[in-house]
Amino acid sequence: MKSVATLATAGAAFVGLASACSTFNNVEVTFYGWPDNSPPGPGTAYDCGGRNYVAGGSGTYDDPITIATAESELSVCETVYIPLLKKYGRHEDDCTQCESDWNNGQAHIDIWTGSNSSGGGDAQIDCEDNLTSGGQYSIVRQPATDLEVDTTPLFVPPSTCNTGNIYEGNQASC
Repeated sequence: MKSVATLATAGAAFVGLASACSTFNNVEVTFYGWPDNSPPGPGTAYDCGGRNYVAGGSGTYDDPITIATAESELSVCETVYIPLLKKYGRHEDDCTQCESDWNNGQAHIDIWTGSNSSGGGDAQIDCEDNLTSGGQYSIVRQPATDLEVDTTPLFVPPSTCNTGNIYEGNQASC
């Protein structure tokens, strides 16, 4: 009976380690949306949280924004915190460039800019370009559920781009 208790204790310790918060640094952050999704529209590769393969999210822990990345970079449907945006995001889509970058040693996530009901055409592409600074940022894996959140949409069709809701110096830790 003692060995069963020992195994249970060891298993509980391992589970605790597996879900420990960690900061992932030097991540390239880019943005995508309806017009440059493949195919164009709000479709995603994975059905996470009952979204029925549709991108979206406000950025809260309970409603994270869609992230596209390499399947081996983040677990499918994994929720992370993005200090740059003060938003939670969830890996719900694939990203060919992210996969290539990951295979070459560069972490890269592509973040959904918005609307899941209509596209913004060239204005949305311009917004994505304006949001992308080319810097390296951090993301928090297994984050606390109560970190500061800004639910302002990144893009609102037909042409509103909220570049003022980027927090370059924002840091979050475990």
